[in-house]
Amino acid sequence: MKKLLVVLGAGCVLWVVGQVVGFGGEVRWQDVSGGNTDIRSVLAYSDKKGFILMGTRNTVFRSVDSGKSWRNVLLVRGNDPSINFLYFDPQVADYIYAATGNGLYVSSNQGQNWKRIFKGRNAFANDCTGLAVGSSGIYLGTKNGLFVSKDKGRSWAKEPGKLGDNHILAISANPKDPDDIYVACTEGVFRSKNKGASWDRVVVASATENGGDEQEENDDRDDEEKYSNIRYLGIDPDNANVIYLATSMGVQRSDDKGDSWKPVADYGLLSKDVKFLSVSKAGKVYALTRSGIFEFANGRWQELSFDLAVNSVRSLSIDTKGDLFAACDKGLFKLSTVDLGFASKKDWVEVYSRREPKINEVQQAAIKYAEVEPEKIQQWRTKAAKKALLPRLSIGIDRNTTDLWHWEGGSTTKSEDDVLRKGNDSVDWDVSLSWELGELIWNNDQTSIDTRSRLMVQLRDDILDEVTKLYFERLRQKAEFDNLPIEDRRKRFEKGLRIEELTASIDALTGGYFSRQL
Repeated sequence: MKKLLVVLGAGCVLWVVGQVVGFGGEVRWQDVSGGNTDIRSVLAYSDKKGFILMGTRNTVFRSVDSGKSWRNVLLVRGNDPSINFLYFDPQVADYIYAATGNGLYVSSNQGQNWKRIFKGRNAFANDCTGLAVGSSGIYLGTKNGLFVSKDKGRSWAKEPGKLGDNHILAISANPKDPDDIYVACTEGVFRSKNKGASWDRVVVASATENGGDEQEENDDRDDEEKYSNIRYLGIDPDNANVIYLATSMGVQRSDDKGDSWKPVADYGLLSKDVKFLSVSKAGKVYALTRSGIFEFANGRWQELSFDLAVNSVRSLSIDTKGDLFAACDKGLFKLSTVDLGFASKKDWVEVYSRREPKINEVQQAAIKYAEVEPEKIQQWRTKAAKKALLPRLSIGIDRNTTDLWHWEGGSTTKSEDDVLRKGNDSVDWDVSLSWELGELIWNNDQTSIDTRSRLMVQLRDDILDEVTKLYFERLRQKAEFDNLPIEDRRKRFEKGLRIEELTASIDALTGGYFSRQL
């Protein structure tokens, strides 16, 4: 009975996902692995239409028909035969490299035949992790440092200094200026502008900061991931000045070849620990985290792996058409991103907000509750101008009491001749009306209103920004909740609790309007 419930639950999840993604018909992952699983790396050849290489635990497969058929072209033996990284030579189009756990292999005929050109002296040096080919030679990254060959792999020299003692994570050669080489390792990012003659450290690594959802995954991290925040490095193929750095706390961007860095907005990322990134020729940035695959667009990250039914994604590659390939534990999957434009985003948003108030309704409720309507300022201006039509009323009163009491004297022979007598009590008053008609055009109150207007606009923008983020974060949490297996009770409870928290936050900004409409 339990198995039946699991199957039914999984079927419901798949149906919801299919409904969500299927509306637009554009965001759909296609399995092109030909039945192969445990894919570790992928290379969609830029200059050859339909040419794909994928690496598994110990084998490189080659396809020339966009994944319809595959041929085993390299079988790696040894204690660690994993195919870690596939790379094509930008200098010579037919050359392809395979960085494996048992050395570096090269093919000079587009992957049909291979030979090993590097073998390390120990297991760490033999475990190749990254590769780049510049104008001065081949730069090979291993878990035991950086190795350089100036003669196409016939001989190798270990780079001195820190680069020779660190676990190399990624290497990139500037496509516009191949003299520039960038190396990401556990101690930071190093740059050479003179064909590797000297190196400058442009980023200093820091210890990984863990917390939140990823705290439970600490035991699964490599030692390098626990003690370094550096993950991967990529260069924009169309703009040699732009470099992206994947870290445990999000993505960093440099617009000046690494001289300065600034964080890329992390809104939309379910996990800030970005394991891998790839930049297309169109300048699109794709990031890979434990939570899935994301594309950076319109100032935020959009999830692309919504219907990708896999447990883990290991690597990404982009072909000339912009199609995205994902190497996963369940196979190799392809996503056509041509004309994507996130039209499908509207589809799944429509599904999850169908029985809820629309975003514009929630925004209006938040504005009304905070009393920051734009009409309020206009009313103030109108009333300030009309104030000039009202007269200024002045009432004055004057009382003359100078001669009110006086002594009256007379004859000295009569009694009561010298007495204090009361005279006349004089009271004057007046009423006047005046107008300041110039205030119909301008009055001093306008200055105060202008100041209040700026403050109100800032407050309104802050409120709208906050309620918008909360609204779509809640939708995303609902989608993630539906994708969780029903037997994963702890995560379902945490997601449900997060949804309730977001609902309460929206209610706080709308005076309870959101919950009343559910």
